[in-house]
Amino acid sequence: MYAERQALKPTFIPLCAPHLEGREWDYVRDCLDSNWVSSVGPYVTRFEKAMAQRLGVRGAVATVNGTAALHVALLACGVAPDDEVLVPTLTFIAPANAVRYCGAWPVFIDVDPHTWQMDVALVERFLRDNCKPDDGRLVNRRSGRRVAALLPVHLLGHPVDMDPLVALAKSYGLKVVEDATESLGSLYKGRPAGTQGDVSCLSFNGNKLITTGGGGMIVTNDQALVDRTYYLTTQAKDDPLEYVHNEIGYNYRLTNLQAALGCAQLERMDGYIEKKRAIAARYREAFPNVPSQAEAPWARATFWLYTVLIDKVDRREALRRLELQGIQTRPLWQPMHQSPAQRGAEVIGGAVAESIHRRALSLPSSVGLSESDQQRVVAALHEILA
Repeated sequence: MYAERQALKPTFIPLCAPHLEGREWDYVRDCLDSNWVSSVGPYVTRFEKAMAQRLGVRGAVATVNGTAALHVALLACGVAPDDEVLVPTLTFIAPANAVRYCGAWPVFIDVDPHTWQMDVALVERFLRDNCKPDDGRLVNRRSGRRVAALLPVHLLGHPVDMDPLVALAKSYGLKVVEDATESLGSLYKGRPAGTQGDVSCLSFNGNKLITTGGGGMIVTNDQALVDRTYYLTTQAKDDPLEYVHNEIGYNYRLTNLQAALGCAQLERMDGYIEKKRAIAARYREAFPNVPSQAEAPWARATFWLYTVLIDKVDRREALRRLELQGIQTRPLWQPMHQSPAQRGAEVIGGAVAESIHRRALSLPSSVGLSESDQQRVVAALHEILA
C-alpha cells in the first residue's frame, strides 16, 4: 500500500533548483585530481577574472558567501560602529545583518509599488529633510549618527533605478554598496546591474541564477577597494611569508572546488537568463489580471523568482494548497522594520512593503522548469484563485 500511495503522489516541483548541465563535473574532477580543493587554487582566480570581465569591472574578490561579501564591502567603504546605512525594508535579512556586523545601524526605506525596489524619492526626502551637515559629515538629526552609505538591493531579478541614487550619494558624500545577489545578469539602461555604485556584492547560493553551492563575490571598478577587500577576506595578512597581522581580518575566501562550479555555471549564464525570461513570459500570459513585479522601461530583468500578488485568497492558504499538490512556493521576506531582530532601527515609510509582503507568492522559477510542469503550476493556481 505504501508503494501505491507513493506512486500516486504528484512529482515535486521545486521553487528554484540549481541547473548543472555544463562542465561542472570536469572542473570539479580537475580540482580533485590536482589536490587544489581549498581556498587557494586556479579556479578561484579564474572565476574572479571571468566575473569581472562579464560585468566589465576592474576586479572581483570571491568570498565564502554573499553576506560575507556585504560585510567586507561595507567595512572597506568605511562604515564604522554607530554609523547609519540606508537599506530597503523589503529585502532578505542579510544586508541588514551585514550593517549590524559593522556595529552600524540600518535605516529602512520603503520600496516603490511597481518595481518593488528602494524608493529613490524617499531616499532623497530623508537625506534632505532628516539629515544635516556637521563638520564634514552627514548626520541624522533624529539619532545624531553619521549617515555613511546607501545599500540598494536589486530585488527578484530587477535592478534599482541607480542613476539618481548615485547622484544623491555623490552630492551628500555617501558610499554606495550594491547588493546584486538576486539580479546578476539583469541590465540597467543597457549596463550590467551591480556596476553603478562604489562596490557590489553577489551570492551564488543554490537557488541563485548561477551557483557554487554557497559562495559570494565582491566586484568593483576601484582598484583600492579590490586590494582592500582581498586583504580583509584573507585574514588581513601583512607579510607574504611571516604571519603578521596589523588588523582584524576574516576567513571569508571561496574554495577552489566551489569556484570550479562557478566557472562552469558562468559559461551557461546567458542561456539561463533567456530561460528565466521565458518562464516569466508564460506566467504573465497565464495570469494577465494578477499583479506582479513590473519591468521598468529602462530595465531588462532576469526574473529570478516570478512573484505574484494574491488578493482573492489568503496567500498562506494558497501556499499550503499548492504544497499539497507537490508545488513549492514561498512568501517574500518580512519587511525589515517589522523584524524583531532589527528592533530599534528607523524606518521611512513601510506601508508599500507591508502590502507587498502580505500578498506576495513566489512561483517555481527554476532554469530547468519544463513547460509541462509550469503548466501544472498555472492550472493549480488558477483553480485556487477561482
